[in-house]
Amino acid sequence: MAESPAPGLAPVAVAAPLLVIACGALAHEIQYLKTLNGWGHIQLQCLDAKLHNRPQLIPAKLRAMIHRYRDCYDHIFVAYADCGTGGAIDRLLEEEGIERLPGAHCYAFYAGERRFTQLSEQQPGTFYLTDFLVQHFNRLIIKGLKLDIYPQLREQFFGNYQRVLYLSQRSEAGLVKAARAAADFLELEFEHLSCGYGELETSLNARVIAFG
Repeated sequence: MAESPAPGLAPVAVAAPLLVIACGALAHEIQYLKTLNGWGHIQLQCLDAKLHNRPQLIPAKLRAMIHRYRDCYDHIFVAYADCGTGGAIDRLLEEEGIERLPGAHCYAFYAGERRFTQLSEQQPGTFYLTDFLVQHFNRLIIKGLKLDIYPQLREQFFGNYQRVLYLSQRSEAGLVKAARAAADFLELEFEHLSCGYGELETSLNARVIAFG
C-alpha cells in the first residue's frame, strides 16, 4: 500500500486499508458504528453536510477527495446515496471503480429500500428527518432556508407536505421531542419510526468483511 500523498499535498497519516468518504451528516453515526463494531481499520473523511443544499457540487467534491486519497489506501468506499444528484454520483463512481451506499438518499438506507418505498407510497407528501437533521434543524432548515427571516417561505417550501416522519437512529426522548417541535414549526402532522442504522451498518460491515 502506497503511503505517500500526491505531489503538492500535505502528508496523510494512514492507519487503515479502508477509507470511507462520507457525507458529514453521517459522521457521528459512522464513528459510533466503528466503535461499536471494532472497525479499527476504517478511516473516515467527510464532506460538508451543507452540500445537500447544493447537490450539484457533490460529485466534483467527491472526485477531488477520491483523487487526493486514492494512493494512500488500499480501498475506498463512498458513504453517500444519490442525494439529489440525478445519477451524477453513480457516473463518477463508475469511472473511479468505487461503490457507494444503496438508495436514493439516507432515508432509504436507514429505513431499508423496500420499507422506504412503502412509506413513500403510503404518503408521498412526507418530509423526513433523521437524528442529524433533528439536531441541526435550526441551522439547516430554519436558517438555511431563511425561514427565520422570511416565515412566509414556509408555505412555499413545505405547502405540499402532509407530515413529518422522523426515522430515528437512536431511541432518545429528547430527539423525539425536538423532532415533534420541528413538525409543529412546519405545521405538519408528526410520526416517528425507529429504524436504527439500517443499511448504513450492513453496507459498511460488508466492506469490512470484504476488505479486512
